[in-house]
Amino acid sequence: MSVIQSIDYGAVAPVLAVAIAAVVVLVADLFVTSRRADVACALSLVGVAAGFGSAAWLATEPARKTFCFAGGRCSYVADDYTVYFQLLFLAAILVVLLLSRAAVVTDGMPAGEYHFLLLSSGVGMLTLAAARDLITLLISLEVVSLPAFVLVGLRRADPRGIEAALKFFLFSVVATGLTVYGMALLYGVTGTVQVDAISDALRGVHAAGGAKSSLAAAAVVLVVAGFAFKVSAVPFHFWAPDTYQGAPVPIAAFLSTASKAAGFAGLLVLLLDAFVRYADVWGPVVAVLAAVTMTVGNVVALRQWHLVRLLAWSTVAQAGYMLVPLGVAATSSGRSPAELRAAGEATLVYLGIYVAMNLGAFACAVLFTRERPQGAIDDLRGLVRRSPLVAVAFALFLTALAGLPPGVAGLFAKVAVLREAVHGHVVWLAVVAAVNAVIGLAYYLRVAALLFAGDDQPADDQPEPRLPRFSLASGGLAVSLAATLALSVYPQPLFHWAKDAASVLSGT
Repeated sequence: MSVIQSIDYGAVAPVLAVAIAAVVVLVADLFVTSRRADVACALSLVGVAAGFGSAAWLATEPARKTFCFAGGRCSYVADDYTVYFQLLFLAAILVVLLLSRAAVVTDGMPAGEYHFLLLSSGVGMLTLAAARDLITLLISLEVVSLPAFVLVGLRRADPRGIEAALKFFLFSVVATGLTVYGMALLYGVTGTVQVDAISDALRGVHAAGGAKSSLAAAAVVLVVAGFAFKVSAVPFHFWAPDTYQGAPVPIAAFLSTASKAAGFAGLLVLLLDAFVRYADVWGPVVAVLAAVTMTVGNVVALRQWHLVRLLAWSTVAQAGYMLVPLGVAATSSGRSPAELRAAGEATLVYLGIYVAMNLGAFACAVLFTRERPQGAIDDLRGLVRRSPLVAVAFALFLTALAGLPPGVAGLFAKVAVLREAVHGHVVWLAVVAAVNAVIGLAYYLRVAALLFAGDDQPADDQPEPRLPRFSLASGGLAVSLAATLALSVYPQPLFHWAKDAASVLSGT
């Protein structure tokens, strides 16, 4: 019997493109003596563009599988769900690369290492979206996280970055321990690591009840807790504010968007496929996590004075909104296949819109902190007079995050999650989400108002309004702005893609 396994290289093309680019960047850095940041950035952009093109090609193909075993079960599946997340990851990494060019030079970070680590984390994300067994999911999650630890502390002369990286690492170790223990228990109960096989095995375990079913329920809760760290859900969120504030701002943007989306990519596969038979166990847990995460994130954000730290607490609250649709499993009517599929669709819609508008907010923070390194929110006062385009764009992203016009993309996202909570008869969770949306208005609009407030400087000393000089960072802002405006005007394609992606989760 042959032990050589055939590989569908077309299915893994996006992963290969980014992985090859990461190696090329690292090797090229050894031989380039000048303009290393430009060379590394250019090679990285080419690799990401190639990966994006490969993922777009896969979107036109039927589902492709590779690394398969007897019985037709496969560890890597390139279907609509996979392609949705891969395109999302690659778009986010593209913007982060544009935002990083100036930061790498200004902060004195090694360009080759920076781009290699960023692309390596991206490889983990691309693989995670396609993973359909526990081992691949776990390894992919670690490939996402390990380079991120180094990226957070890559400014070696900055003690805040080292502290942030250490906190990130220590919390991640605990979360990984919970995840591994939960997965080990699942393997002991089901005898398999394949996602679809686990779903089939848990059907019988759940029906039989007894001690084995209780052990499976405990395993499900442990795995959910591990992924809750990755999406920065309360009470697994403590690492996020300090890590975001201590990290380079482009890396904070990366963690708050692409890395968070990776956590949801794995979580959705597990909840809506592998653990669908235990929705009565994880449903109430996720509903409570959503309510507490929204509330803590929004309330603590009210007291922040640092811009990046405020955005960090905002991302915590946004994670709660994304968990709201999954909370429908807290009721028996919300556990029907149709309701769970609709819940997954709503989370995917919110995630797609969130990545666009949150990247835009961090892009503005990158441009702002370049001139005001302290990053104090009060320093935003009168920004419209110093940099009118950045101020207007920032106001748009803030209103989108708040769910208000003119950033109506955020309103579409919030309506999508609230609708699913009501349809799933988890009305109390919809009420909590609505109240938190009102709380969020307080700090989003406070920052937006400062942008257009009168400057404290005497009239004679105020700088003349100026347009931002063209740079890759302003290009990243333009990409995020275009995406947010497009989703505000014509969001239907995103809803259709999210529907197709959610429908392939076989457990639903």
